[in-house]
Amino acid sequence: MYPFLRMIKAMAEVRRLPPLGLFETHVSQHICWPWDLDPWIELNNGRTLTLYDLGRLPLARRTGVERLLRAKRWGLTVAGSSVRYRKRVTMFTRLAMHTRCLGWDERFLYMDQSMWAGEDCTSQALIRSAIVSKAGMVPPRELATAMGVSPKSPPLPDWVLAWTGAEATRPWPPAR
Repeated sequence: MYPFLRMIKAMAEVRRLPPLGLFETHVSQHICWPWDLDPWIELNNGRTLTLYDLGRLPLARRTGVERLLRAKRWGLTVAGSSVRYRKRVTMFTRLAMHTRCLGWDERFLYMDQSMWAGEDCTSQALIRSAIVSKAGMVPPRELATAMGVSPKSPPLPDWVLAWTGAEATRPWPPAR
């Protein structure tokens, strides 16, 4: 089940925090609860992606993206993700999540997220998001312009470009 109560709590907590610039990092605190575990008694990989929502939504609020999306009647949806899992997260582990916008291309926004247990990075996610309206996808440069920043994205890191290049070669729909 989606952690609605945790989302409500995260969105309420962020109201007390100062605004962030579009490319600044939002840091949030989380705990791996018993209902986040898989049969091997560690943080479930699917729940990890759900917890990453709890970093992106507050970031959108702090940067003003959420307000703009609502005003324009646009939505923001995950259009792709790549996750690295590197350290086991067990019950009651305290995690610090770092979330930031890296930039965009003609179609998508790219977000970098990571979870940290102390000094150890447990996982990192690259999230590709699409801005959508009733008319279809909205170019991210329109969001940037509406936010008062340059419509030209900062250069995306090479590892992001390599991933988008690999994704472009992947057939869609997939073979059955």
